[in-house]
Amino acid sequence: MKASLDTVLKENGIMVIDGSMSTALEQMGADLNDKLWTAKVLAEQPELVKEVHKEYFRAGADCGITCSYQATLPGFLARGYSPEESEELIRRSVRLFLEARDEWWAEEGERAGRSYPLCLAGMGPYGAYLADGSEYRGQYGVSRQTLYDFHRRRIELLLEAGADLLLFETQPSLEEVLIEAEIAESLDADYWISFSCRDGSRICEGTPIRECAEALSPEKYPHLKMIGINCTEPRWIVSLIRELKAVTTLPVGVYPNSGKVYDPVTKTWSGDGGAQDFGTYVRKYLAAGADAVGGCCTTTAVHIRETAQAREQFLQSGRPAAVRL
Repeated sequence: MKASLDTVLKENGIMVIDGSMSTALEQMGADLNDKLWTAKVLAEQPELVKEVHKEYFRAGADCGITCSYQATLPGFLARGYSPEESEELIRRSVRLFLEARDEWWAEEGERAGRSYPLCLAGMGPYGAYLADGSEYRGQYGVSRQTLYDFHRRRIELLLEAGADLLLFETQPSLEEVLIEAEIAESLDADYWISFSCRDGSRICEGTPIRECAEALSPEKYPHLKMIGINCTEPRWIVSLIRELKAVTTLPVGVYPNSGKVYDPVTKTWSGDGGAQDFGTYVRKYLAAGADAVGGCCTTTAVHIRETAQAREQFLQSGRPAAVRL
């Protein structure tokens, strides 16, 4: 059985996205201090990945992101895996999700009247492969052809494995996004673009997010189904939603980090996540017009449960726009 974004949005009004794969894996004891990051667990402890997906479904997620953000052919090859093994590990990220989805659906999802979760094939930018924090900077200094070749085969593998929707996430660069969109369109594959942002109006490379949305018009890119922001500080999200809503008719999906700050040198997060609880932030995002909300780095099932509860409260109260932002 397949799932579709349109169906999930229609059934729920607003879609709840899952939370961080990395934080959940670390809580289960996985060591992610590696250039492969979460992709390391695909090879060494795949059962943990499957359990993370099920944990987020139980918390209320209507969709989930595969453990493929940093799963790349160059990354696996550099670690000594063969080309065949590398391709198999990328496919495995989707298969683990599909297995977790079907098991959860049989155990409780269908009986509870939940939506059949959407499988999002998560793909980070070229900067994620560099493992130096470049997904928050962009400007890699490589050619367009290098970026095209880097992304093409991974996209094909994730589609072949059965993902419902491609998700190009934590994208700092419009140029790279347009290459990814070109590939997806050539494969007649539906996709979602999610940017990383430096403030309330610009993506990490500095391009205004309005310009990005205008460049990604549905007329030029008919397979683009959603646009949004992830792994960005919660305080910027309301402004970014408004910027997007001003220029696009596409659904807007947001999944910020918990508010902590990332250090690419030590590969650690610090800070207390800000003064507001996650549910309060979520209610503000919904009032600003978000069509899908979840969490990125340093969020857990607790945050997603808060998100699902905030969604229900928001819908029951008639989608109030007059929320103090």
